[in-house]
Amino acid sequence: MLWRLFVASAESRVAFPGAAALCRAFHAGASGDETNPMIYVSRAPWGIYDMLDAFFRRHDIPVGPVLFLREWGLSWRHPLPRRAEQHKRELISHILTLYHGLPFVLIGDSGQHDPEVYAEIVAAHPGRVRAVYIRNVSRDAGRVGEIERLAAAVAAAGSSLVLAADSAAMARHAAGLDLIASDGEEAVLAERAAANIGGAAAEPYQVGGPTPFATSQKLAEGELRSTLMQKPGAPPTIVVEPVHRDEPRSPPSAR
Repeated sequence: MLWRLFVASAESRVAFPGAAALCRAFHAGASGDETNPMIYVSRAPWGIYDMLDAFFRRHDIPVGPVLFLREWGLSWRHPLPRRAEQHKRELISHILTLYHGLPFVLIGDSGQHDPEVYAEIVAAHPGRVRAVYIRNVSRDAGRVGEIERLAAAVAAAGSSLVLAADSAAMARHAAGLDLIASDGEEAVLAERAAANIGGAAAEPYQVGGPTPFATSQKLAEGELRSTLMQKPGAPPTIVVEPVHRDEPRSPPSAR
């Protein structure tokens, strides 16, 4: 980890296929020219800022307005860096307060502390988070529990949660919410194809009911956990949000 953190160059690092195009699509917004602020919060130390800056430029990832890294502040009295969860939670809360007139989209990773932090953010700022997108890379039972808590907070707020191992699935959902333009979704697919990952995004499993309360009940019944743990192969794509009665919905067992 230390070698990758402090020695590996920007050229030696790769981006998830479609991730850079997805960031550009969120930056452009539904109209294509919104220049939405993109704010990155990382638990990495400030010492790798130059490497990250080069990585963002190499992959044409929108870099503004702010990249927040972690101040480790090591000393004899405090030989360990500040906890990553605390760093992210406090910074994101401050950002939501600073941009008090804007809605937000949260993007993270199931293998890190993002589900725990995002659950608290969504609960503390009801109505502010339009959607949460989590790159789902883990089936660990402990991580599934944290994802369930995040899903419960999202459902209670009437928002949307997408768990996906594929940027294309996130792009398709974001386009459906008018968070990105249709050509943004096409750019994500093109970037995947350039990385030899072809085909459409995986069909998602829907967890939800006609209301936020009904969606919460589905989660309490264990539908999210059973879908995550019982499907073979790569972690499945799951969408947690209220399902309107006029929308088609197939249970996971029918797929």
